[in-house]
Amino acid sequence: MGQLSNTNVQMRTVMFAIAAILTSAGMACAHPHVFAEARLDVEITSAQTVKSLRHIWRFDEVFSSTVLMEFDKNSDLKLDDEELNRVSKTVFDALAEYNYYQIVTKDGKDVAMKPPAELTAKYEDGHLVILFQSDPAQFLQLSGKIYFGIYDPTFYTAINFSEDKNFVVEPLPGDCLRQVVRPDPDEAIAQNQGSLTDAFFNDPAGTDLSKIVATRFELACTAKGVGQ
Repeated sequence: MGQLSNTNVQMRTVMFAIAAILTSAGMACAHPHVFAEARLDVEITSAQTVKSLRHIWRFDEVFSSTVLMEFDKNSDLKLDDEELNRVSKTVFDALAEYNYYQIVTKDGKDVAMKPPAELTAKYEDGHLVILFQSDPAQFLQLSGKIYFGIYDPTFYTAINFSEDKNFVVEPLPGDCLRQVVRPDPDEAIAQNQGSLTDAFFNDPAGTDLSKIVATRFELACTAKGVGQ
């Protein structure tokens, strides 16, 4: 049991989701150490409800090489299926505490999401790639304003959408407008200055600072939809 415990600690240390421990010295000086390029596909049903969110995260070469060195147990400079399964399980377990970095709101209220059934890790062209799908925990009708986004509350991992086309809605209802919101960090912090206390920044469990500055995808729908 001791060996298994030590191995798990070692794996989690190199994974981005252990950020709450790594940044426990204080959020005031925290900044992202791990970077990923993301794509988010929002699947819509014929009844104009949100069926699922499909995520693809492609991590930077530095972090990806660290994962390769840690999980490449046979030292062949690649990750075979068994090693990738270990990466997948490690990331899956570690992100559970943080709702898989997802944020979904409707008219300003948080929307609960089901944990993904599985998470897949790939290693392509020197990059770690993570794929998973999650569904709303309850019926989510397209009406009002719905925001979708990704953020790490510990501010250790930056998951970016560099291009607006990396947010996809399929199919996009005719009565919905899509918009990508990219907050200016200085403006966002100024607007939320009242809540940004020392205790806010020094909470080892993470804060909403990265949520405030995170890129978001907005759907604004005028129809009330089925059952509304």
